[in-house]
Amino acid sequence: MRATLLRRTLGLAWVVPALVLVGVFVYLPLVQNLQFSTLKWDIYSGRQEYVGLDNYARLLDDPVFWSSLGNNVLYAVVSIVFQVFGALLLAALIESVRSQRWQRALRAIYFVPCAISMTVAGLLFYFIYEPNLGPLNHALKAVGLPELAQAWLGQESTAMAAIIAMSQWQGFGYSTLLFAVAIQRIPSQIYGAAAIDGVGPVGRFVHVTLPLVREMTGIMTILTVSGAFQVFNEVMVMTAGGPNNSTQVLGTWLYRSGFVRNNFGYAAAIATVLFVITLGIAIAQLRASRRRRVEW
Repeated sequence: MRATLLRRTLGLAWVVPALVLVGVFVYLPLVQNLQFSTLKWDIYSGRQEYVGLDNYARLLDDPVFWSSLGNNVLYAVVSIVFQVFGALLLAALIESVRSQRWQRALRAIYFVPCAISMTVAGLLFYFIYEPNLGPLNHALKAVGLPELAQAWLGQESTAMAAIIAMSQWQGFGYSTLLFAVAIQRIPSQIYGAAAIDGVGPVGRFVHVTLPLVREMTGIMTILTVSGAFQVFNEVMVMTAGGPNNSTQVLGTWLYRSGFVRNNFGYAAAIATVLFVITLGIAIAQLRASRRRRVEW
């Protein structure tokens, strides 16, 4: 009895420091941010005024907030298509290659963009999209499509799509590698049995691979959607929210509201909404993933 109590006490001694760190650096800032969202706060003069829920009421009438939220949703939808389902399909194709040397080479090729920081990738594509010197417009003119050459980041109709395309290129390989690892965990006997039963490659992907990697699919969906709502660097580097706020996302509008327009309370309200959205998505996906857990 005494030995069991001693083990539990020692276990708590190891856990408590971690709990303290999480409480101080995660949960305390969340509570403070909620408090800040009820203030009208000039961060340069330090002047504060309690306004209650006025900041949240302003959000409802802020067209830039709603367009920013729409851009985040668009970002999430496109990311799920490419970084979840597209990456899963590519991983299955790579793992179907018989040569292990080619498998390793293909994994490395697709993973290389992930090794580039988002800021560097943003600057690289800023140059690619440049209307006069950028290689994209030069390539379009070279293949006889000069009518498609345009200022990709300078037009409201194309700027957001150009940023999303860059981010998919940068993050696609990471998702592919994780799905490849999940596919490698599937026992080869299952694929062998399916092949003996006359199931072709497409059938094996649909009836074997898809069901047995659904747990990883759920995790990747959570990470992808959460990442889509936390987008910041790529937008700031490439357009800073322009032109005419057409590429604003919640992260950049939060930054501009707090540090450019000097309304930190309003920025805290945006941060609270952003936290609630990502938390709700994560909880929903985790519950769905638990119900779809795969065991063998």
